[in-house]
Amino acid sequence: MNETTQTQDSLHSEARIAHGVLHRLRQDLFVDAFAFRPLPPLEDAKISRWVPWLPERLRHWSRWLPHVTVGFFSAFVLLVELASSGPGPLHGMVAAGFALLVAAPPMLTLFRPVGAFWLSLLAVAVGAFADADSPYASLFGNGAFPTHVMVMVLVVLRTRPRLAMEMWLVTFAAAAVLTVLTGMDAGDVPPVAVFCGVVLISAAAVRAWREERRQVVRTQTVTEEERTRRTLLEERALIARELHDVVAHHMSVIAIQAEAAPYRVKDTPPELATSFATIRENAVAALAELRRILGVVRSADPDAFAESDPEAPQPTLGHLDSLLDSVRGAGLTVEAVVTGSPRPLPQGVELSAYRIVQEGLSNALRHSPGADARVEISYVLGGLGVRIVNGAPSRLAKPSPGAGHGVLGMRERVQMLGGEMTADHTEDGGFEVAAFIPVANTTGGTKAGGARA
Repeated sequence: MNETTQTQDSLHSEARIAHGVLHRLRQDLFVDAFAFRPLPPLEDAKISRWVPWLPERLRHWSRWLPHVTVGFFSAFVLLVELASSGPGPLHGMVAAGFALLVAAPPMLTLFRPVGAFWLSLLAVAVGAFADADSPYASLFGNGAFPTHVMVMVLVVLRTRPRLAMEMWLVTFAAAAVLTVLTGMDAGDVPPVAVFCGVVLISAAAVRAWREERRQVVRTQTVTEEERTRRTLLEERALIARELHDVVAHHMSVIAIQAEAAPYRVKDTPPELATSFATIRENAVAALAELRRILGVVRSADPDAFAESDPEAPQPTLGHLDSLLDSVRGAGLTVEAVVTGSPRPLPQGVELSAYRIVQEGLSNALRHSPGADARVEISYVLGGLGVRIVNGAPSRLAKPSPGAGHGVLGMRERVQMLGGEMTADHTEDGGFEVAAFIPVANTTGGTKAGGARA
């Protein structure tokens, strides 16, 4: 009983496999066989990568090189078929029609690839019946079959690898039927079948390799986009925390001053006391909302700020000397120049400027080993200018997986403050970051700036 059940299960499995194979064969070769699937021209990026020396005008027309190549092949087949026609069943207008039937499928692969296969197989059948009365007739003796093999290769390269096996099965099933109907010698069928199988498997391997390469490129592109997006979000989280520290300090001062103000004035009017209480309540509510938002930001990445001390004061441009000393200790020769009259700036501007300088010098250490760097801080009427430039590296830099992400963070900081930033390579092979952060007119110290080494 168990053996019978196993046999039935095996038969059912084989039936399901056969049904699946026939279903795929039907979907690939019969459903919408003549559907319009035009071959697009080559991408400009590929042409530029393959033949960068080609003039731009010729590079534009070279996108149609596959189409022109297949067109020349079809024309060659047509001329060969017309030249080889002679006395016999195929001559005159009939021979011209047969030559056109043989030469049309390669060109048709550019627009209707599966339909081209069936038209080419029809040409093979017509040629077989036309040569059936010849004593030396062979199914593979005329030019229709070699052209059919080329058509199958083009179809595989244009569609999917599995069509190679499907077209091979249909072709040699039809070849077996034609040899029986025409009475031709079937001795050539096995070796030709093996040869065609090798050719089609090679074409399928090339197509599979191209698909795999395209998938890898697509995956790498998506991965790079996700990495960039994650880096941007992490940088925004860091900026959010730093801005929280800046705003929270001022809001705390407002709350404390509003709470203490009624006690500093004797016989404070009730209306004034109520106003101070309202100010304090709003300041405390704003602090609570800031802490709540910071908690949401931190919850997405609880370790994002693990390395920083939450109680430490945020750095400003006053800490620039310490930063320069630290990078000099790491081996970077750096010069700092301050122009204009240094004055107190909003804490958020000072913090962002410090972080931009810090990231610019870190990039110089990572990507330009052995190069000198220069930091310029410019106090101008409408805001603050920051410029970090380094020379070309004197030795090979180690690969850095985060290349370019620091620039994203700097740009995000500047844009959040309404400024502008540029970052690009210099003519001598170095790198330059230049940012301008607008600042409302402030009063402050008038100490003249100058150069600092």
